[in-house]
Amino acid sequence: MTMDETPTAVRPQGAPDEAGEGTGSGARPGRTGRAADVLPDVDGRDRGDGPLWRKVAAERWGEGRAATAVGAVVAVLAVGLTLFQLYIALFAGLDARQQRIVHLLFVMVMVFLLMRPFDLDATSRFSAVRLVRALAPRRGAAADGAPDGRDPRDTAARRVLTGVGGVLDLVLLAAAVAASVYPIVYQDELNARAGAYTELDWILGLVLMVVLLEATRRAVGMIMVVLVAAFVYYAWIGPLIPGQFGHTGATIQRISTHAYLGDGIYGLTLGVVVTFVFVFILFGALLSKTGGGNFFVGLAYVVTGRMVGGPAKGAVLASALMGSVSGSAIANVVTSGPFTIPLMRKVGYRREDAAGVEAAASTGGQILPPIMGAGAFIMAERTGIAYADIVKVAIIPALMYFGVMFLFVDILARKYGIGAARSEDLPRLRLVLAAGWHFLLPLLLLIVLLLQYVPPTQAGLYACGALLVVAMLRASSRLSPSDFLDVFVTAARNTLPVSVACAVAGVIVGMVGLTGLGLTLSNVLVTVFAGNLLLTLVMVAVASLIMGFGLPVTASYVVISVLAVPALGELGLAVLVAHMIVYWYSQDSNVTPPVALAAFAAAGIAGAKPMRAGAAAWKFAKGLYLIPVMMAYSALLAVDGPVMDLVVAVLSGCVALATSAIAIEGHFLRRTTLVERIGLALASAFVLVAPEWSALAEGVSGTAVGAGWFVLVGSVAGVVLIAAQVLGRRRGPGEDAVRARPDTDRSEAEAESEHSAP
Repeated sequence: MTMDETPTAVRPQGAPDEAGEGTGSGARPGRTGRAADVLPDVDGRDRGDGPLWRKVAAERWGEGRAATAVGAVVAVLAVGLTLFQLYIALFAGLDARQQRIVHLLFVMVMVFLLMRPFDLDATSRFSAVRLVRALAPRRGAAADGAPDGRDPRDTAARRVLTGVGGVLDLVLLAAAVAASVYPIVYQDELNARAGAYTELDWILGLVLMVVLLEATRRAVGMIMVVLVAAFVYYAWIGPLIPGQFGHTGATIQRISTHAYLGDGIYGLTLGVVVTFVFVFILFGALLSKTGGGNFFVGLAYVVTGRMVGGPAKGAVLASALMGSVSGSAIANVVTSGPFTIPLMRKVGYRREDAAGVEAAASTGGQILPPIMGAGAFIMAERTGIAYADIVKVAIIPALMYFGVMFLFVDILARKYGIGAARSEDLPRLRLVLAAGWHFLLPLLLLIVLLLQYVPPTQAGLYACGALLVVAMLRASSRLSPSDFLDVFVTAARNTLPVSVACAVAGVIVGMVGLTGLGLTLSNVLVTVFAGNLLLTLVMVAVASLIMGFGLPVTASYVVISVLAVPALGELGLAVLVAHMIVYWYSQDSNVTPPVALAAFAAAGIAGAKPMRAGAAAWKFAKGLYLIPVMMAYSALLAVDGPVMDLVVAVLSGCVALATSAIAIEGHFLRRTTLVERIGLALASAFVLVAPEWSALAEGVSGTAVGAGWFVLVGSVAGVVLIAAQVLGRRRGPGEDAVRARPDTDRSEAEAESEHSAP
């Protein structure tokens, strides 16, 4: 699915609904009762809704012969794209530029075949409707309207738009093919006249940019198109801009050829998708189709289900496991959410909290090794640092993120008196392991290979091969020929928004390089904030939030890293640290209102108000903002440095995260007082930005106070305040436990009252 689509919530068979009805442990009705049947069907393997190629075509073209024909073409393209990717991964038969051109051509053709040019469900927005109504005045039977009350002229308008869209698709397909084939056929001539391009060269470049922007509008969203257009416009009007941001400017010909034949559309950003990312998208599709996702969700609930607030902790662990191999927060939500969210609702979590937990946990999956999001591979290429080293550095912060999420859901459980899930709602460990233990082997192989510095592409291929072998050895996970076709279609479809976003982000990267904007902005940030690291981090976080309003995570990371990493580097941060900070901040588009894509998807499943779900997800995902600050001010990422420094950074960081969570929620084992909340917040602040406190103390008193003292004071204060609650606890789950759990026997009015409570 695309990054800007609203997922449809479909509850898997066996998942309990909000009324508490279900099939016990998640066993699927009508099955044989074998071990594999106890796993929740989060992957939808048993829904039996026909081949995927027909379904994705029907979403665009409706039911009928046209959809079948387009679906067949999509199936052929998906197989062709997968085989092409496997060919270049195994043999590297083409040079890098030709690989990227062919890949993007496959992607653009599939975008125009599968994604509508117009929103036909909102035809009243289009002038075509008014035009048709003007040309077709109401007369005769039409004046009375259709039996369903719809104006027949609206139906005519839809037909007009469908016809116009079909013609537009054909034109765009022809333009995409022409602009893509040209640099392959004339590659030698283009290389020979590099820098002295002809009129045809820049015209075709302009054509490709327009076609790619339309593909971006459909697959990513209009805001990305506006952003790219703004950077191109900036490159064009440079001489008219006063001050530091002015530059010599570039002609349309120069902009077009730079984006088309230089370091732009077919640059490094798209190359990362072609070289690395697709293999792991294929691995995720293969894991989903064989039932591996079912196993990981079932395993998570076995491990955590009997804890206080177990279903929410199970959702956190399940989303971490699923997200670490899928690399997509939204795909994670719509895959595991229909199972995890109803279970959380059943034991007593509010709608928005259940949606927020799922969204925040799914977002964390993109920062958890071994398979992080596409941005991690781009980071490896742009910095020249081995992906294995990035994985090693990323493990501890990711675990800390999920640790603070566990604390949040535990606090909520104690605050509202939520207990563990019922035993009959949980699968048994023995049966879960018997059903899916073999799925652990490819994942372990992948981790070992990556940590042994095997190139990511080879490691991904080995993992795919191992997964295929172990899946085919067992009847419960064996794939049929039609299943293989579904895998190829899934992988190709999941690639579309990633590839389009990376290709069009290459235009932005090209314009930044052409104008020198990155260095200019870096100089401005350092000058304006007088070299203050904290204020610069705040500005980067705000910029990332603004970018996240309309950009997917990968595109947001690429744009912000080009602009902000030089400034962070000038303030003394290592290249990897600066990139990792930007990468973490770029994840916030999934969970931060007013645009929180993963949270909105979860809200649809939970039946919650989207903004409430977004606010809850933003609260639970506080690690996305706090942990990057630790990266900047502590040795959290210095895994190859002094061990003691790393230990201090981890332990003090855990205390800071815990005190932050308790201060935000206002509760731990009991409700915190105002004085306690202020003390917890100060303790966290002392640890997080200790060097800033040190500089402040020296400026006020003239005496140098080492940052380590503030870390020590904050850590000790945090531990004391937390221990005071543990030692002074006189009640059970706290006074908030008197609130009734929103179980199934409560009236709808009571549930709504609880839902609206602050």
